[in-house]
Amino acid sequence: MADQIPLYPVHSAAAAANRKRAAYYSAAGLGPGAERPSRYQLEDESAHLDEMPLMMSEEGFENDESDYHTLPRARVTQRKRGLEWFVCGGWKFLCTSCCDWLVNICQRKRELKARTVWLGYPEKCEEKHPRNSIKNQKYNVFTFIPGVLYEQFKFFLNLYFLVVSCSQFVPALKIGYLYTYWAPLGFVLAVTIMREAIDEFRRFQRDKEVNSQLYSKLTVRGKVQVKSSDIQVGDLIIVEKNQRIPSDMVFLRTSEKAGSCFIRTDQLDGETDWKLKVAVSCTQRLPALGDLFSISAYVYAQKPQLDIHSFEGTFTREDCDPPIHESLSIENTLWASTIVASGTVIGVVIYTGKETRSVMNTSNPKNKVGLLDLELNQLTKALFVALVALSVVMVTLQGFVGPWYRNLFRFLLLFSYIIPISLRVNLDMGKAAYGWMIMKDESIPGTVVRTSTIPEELGRLVYLLTDKTGTLTQNEMVFKRLHLGTVSYGADTMDEIQNHLRNPYSQMQSQASGNNTSSTLPRKAQSSAPKVRKSVSSRVHEAVKAIALCHNVTPVYEPRAGMTGEAEYTEADQDFSDGNRTYQAASPDEVALVQWTESVGLTLVSRDLASMQLRTPSGQILTYSILQMFPFTSESKRMGVIVRDESTTEIMFYMKGADVAMSSIVQYNDWLEEECGNMAREGLRTLVVAKRALTEEQYQDFESRYSQAKLSIHDRALKVAAVVESLEREMELLCLTGVEDQLQADVRPTLEMLRNAGIKIWMLTGDKLETATCIAKSSHLVSRTQDIHIFRPVTNRGEAHLELNAFRRKHDCALVISGDSLEVCLKYYEHELVELACQCPAVVCCRCSPTQKAHIVKLLQQHAGRRTCAIGDGGNDVSMIQAADCGIGIEGKGRQASLAADFSITQFKHIGRLLMVHGRSSYKRSAALGQFVMHRGLIISTMQVPGAWHLRTGALLYATLYTMFPVFSLVLDQDVKPEMAMLYPELYKDLTKGRSLSFKTFLVWVLISIYQGGILMYGALLLFESEFVHVVAISFTALILTELLMVALTIRTWHWLMAVAEVLSLGCYVASLAFLNEYFDVAFITTVTFVWKVSAITVVSCLPLYVLKYLKRKLSPPSYSKLTS
Repeated sequence: MADQIPLYPVHSAAAAANRKRAAYYSAAGLGPGAERPSRYQLEDESAHLDEMPLMMSEEGFENDESDYHTLPRARVTQRKRGLEWFVCGGWKFLCTSCCDWLVNICQRKRELKARTVWLGYPEKCEEKHPRNSIKNQKYNVFTFIPGVLYEQFKFFLNLYFLVVSCSQFVPALKIGYLYTYWAPLGFVLAVTIMREAIDEFRRFQRDKEVNSQLYSKLTVRGKVQVKSSDIQVGDLIIVEKNQRIPSDMVFLRTSEKAGSCFIRTDQLDGETDWKLKVAVSCTQRLPALGDLFSISAYVYAQKPQLDIHSFEGTFTREDCDPPIHESLSIENTLWASTIVASGTVIGVVIYTGKETRSVMNTSNPKNKVGLLDLELNQLTKALFVALVALSVVMVTLQGFVGPWYRNLFRFLLLFSYIIPISLRVNLDMGKAAYGWMIMKDESIPGTVVRTSTIPEELGRLVYLLTDKTGTLTQNEMVFKRLHLGTVSYGADTMDEIQNHLRNPYSQMQSQASGNNTSSTLPRKAQSSAPKVRKSVSSRVHEAVKAIALCHNVTPVYEPRAGMTGEAEYTEADQDFSDGNRTYQAASPDEVALVQWTESVGLTLVSRDLASMQLRTPSGQILTYSILQMFPFTSESKRMGVIVRDESTTEIMFYMKGADVAMSSIVQYNDWLEEECGNMAREGLRTLVVAKRALTEEQYQDFESRYSQAKLSIHDRALKVAAVVESLEREMELLCLTGVEDQLQADVRPTLEMLRNAGIKIWMLTGDKLETATCIAKSSHLVSRTQDIHIFRPVTNRGEAHLELNAFRRKHDCALVISGDSLEVCLKYYEHELVELACQCPAVVCCRCSPTQKAHIVKLLQQHAGRRTCAIGDGGNDVSMIQAADCGIGIEGKGRQASLAADFSITQFKHIGRLLMVHGRSSYKRSAALGQFVMHRGLIISTMQVPGAWHLRTGALLYATLYTMFPVFSLVLDQDVKPEMAMLYPELYKDLTKGRSLSFKTFLVWVLISIYQGGILMYGALLLFESEFVHVVAISFTALILTELLMVALTIRTWHWLMAVAEVLSLGCYVASLAFLNEYFDVAFITTVTFVWKVSAITVVSCLPLYVLKYLKRKLSPPSYSKLTS
């Protein structure tokens, strides 16, 4: 039965699809010959896919009738029209569109064009190019004040206060003193402007530092020093070792003999592998540096693009006959923000400033607003509606007599305490307090809060998007395992390998007959016959020699003191025999392998393009000629080398690569697949090493075919690959190696904690797919029980459709997808892909560009509607960090990410405490504080309804002097101890539902306020004495006591400062009674009658709430109370 179910219904159901499609369009009133509506027009060759939407549920897959009909119609019917559209956000869309249009008119973007750049003659450039300056500032001198004010007053809360404050300049509407309105508003604005000004000044200083770095520029008169910001397109710039490349350049010359150099690109793409760059051969061959001005040459470069992995251009020299043309590719470029790792380089500048790859991949920082602030803004609107309704009721009760509209506005002002201005003051001070607590926490030293407006966001996160290199891993490779099939060597048995190597090589040296005898000894077993089983010793020797020869590593000698850039490649635990040798390679895996062969006795001492030399444990030097090199590519997943042993003239073809590529190349064996799986489960990066001996005739035949294939014009790559594959047959399997990319401290428990807290973790990396998958397993990002679905590479819509349908049938498995496939899927099936990915326990995106990382963050925000957090350590993570609701930077080798982030930490493990403890408590405290301040405003407004004009000064004192300290002391409250919050991360899960601050909790507080306000006022009226002044005295005193008791009722864990605040406030009130003679009768206050009446009203207003709280705690205790009891 199962065999009959078509797995990919796209092609098998083509006929049915055509019938259904015809039925669908005829039902829509279109005949068979009618033209289809434009919204269904096809984008590529897979025409039938348009009406075959992805089946998003199992039911839909089984009953495909519904599938073909519902989705296109559903998409059509979702569109809102007319007034409904305008009300439901259309007005916002129109305003945004108008603003964007105005901005585009004011600053029209220049069209990017291809260019011809003459070497050393910037004045020959036909067009004007942007300045080579970096600008990270949000504002300039003119836009600073308007920009900051706009950011403040775009929120209803602030705008409301501004309107109310401005109304006090109108005499007919004036109520009370101007300072009672403008002082709090001025304080809030002053704090905000100061904070923004300091941040802006810091950004300006950082930009200035980078822009004023000095570089050597080559001119006809020689070298001159020039600032980074003064570099122009066409300049010839000299960049020294360990210096940052200031702009995008084409690589013309280097001091290295090989005509190539290494650069570090970790601030551009996040990869710490060094990249090999090749100088233009025409300029590298020139005898002297000054000869660059004696030739007439130009570079033609494509228009500036986002893609950091590709470049197309040509180099042309005109002053020779015939003119020399050289094609330029990515390996001839030096992108800005990368660092020269070897030698001195000279390049011609082709892109500057905004047109460089690094700047084009960086997004502008946005002003971040916390979810809590948005929720409070919504509640403020609800309060405003209540305020208007209350004012209308009051005017109605008056019977709309006289100038009723003026009375209406006066009532609005009078009840303006319903929306308290102290809300912003308290919350901003609270945020500052949380930031101070985070920075003072000794458990997470070095943590810096750079954006003090969003600490509560740390308590609402659902998605964490993390970089790999430098964030989860240290990018330090350590050789861990060597497996020969029958025997396996680990870290504790490496000395055995040294002994196995020492024996053959010492025997070699002891042979009197020298080279001939020495070379035959370890190969006796091999040359005799394959049936004879080799000794373990000879197999170890062969494996280690293969690892020492099959690589692309170059040893570099320099004094250890001057070694800075290479430090990351020298493992602390490796013992170098020569102190001043370091290794350079495009991959840290290869360096780890060569360092390991050195540690067991076989040392790579020198290498150039044609040969390499190894030193044996006994000190003998073995020389090998390099006949051919086959570099590693992401398609082939393997690299190879053909070498000739100079002492024996024996030719050997060595190859190493991923198990998926090598398993079909090596001879049959029964252990490789199983052992690769075992090592992968341990989180080791595996490489299979194999060899094949070649005769001189075999090699000559191969070389002639290989040279011919390299010269062919059509399908060159395919022909070359076919020739190389003719060698890759029945190779002898030597060994399997396991290298560990060391994780950052405590990455596994931290990821486990975040998963238990309900946070979904996505890893976005620029690294290779195999590496990313390996780290996902070793870091336990993907748990051992989960499957991994590796999304196959897709190039068009049809492939994407089939692959998404295949993925949809998988349940509870992690997704691994490459940046290219992601781009294709997002083009056609954005919503479906994000919906499927959001259901995965973990997602890994590899080969991601910086722009793609930011795009993924924005997609999650749009489709999932949940709060996102991005964490990274490199310049390539800046866009992602700035796009996320909350950005965290790790201070690594570069500081770009940590400076652009909202929070900066020193280690990944600190994120656990930052979220579980500080994020959780910040959100819960701010929610309590916000609602309490609103309650404080509501209760006094309720009391003012009957006795309208009498509590003005009292109200101001009440909101500031009498209750400010106790209410603000709520920022010290905590429901569980930090240790408990770390131990039970499940407590964090509750916060994402936003139950601490919602319309439900807000409504409860409103009801409490109305109840208490009513009791306080009507209780005082009920116990009416001879004079009205006594009513004010009783009710106001009861109000202060009630508020202090309510703070005590709300607090969950007492802090000594809270008790001080309560006592201090009560003391202030008692002391001030003597000065407020117009409101209080001092003689009456000191009587027993006053005391019992105040006590009675206070008890009636608070006791029922205490009883209700006690019952709720008993009958429905919150989750944290179960842990604290």
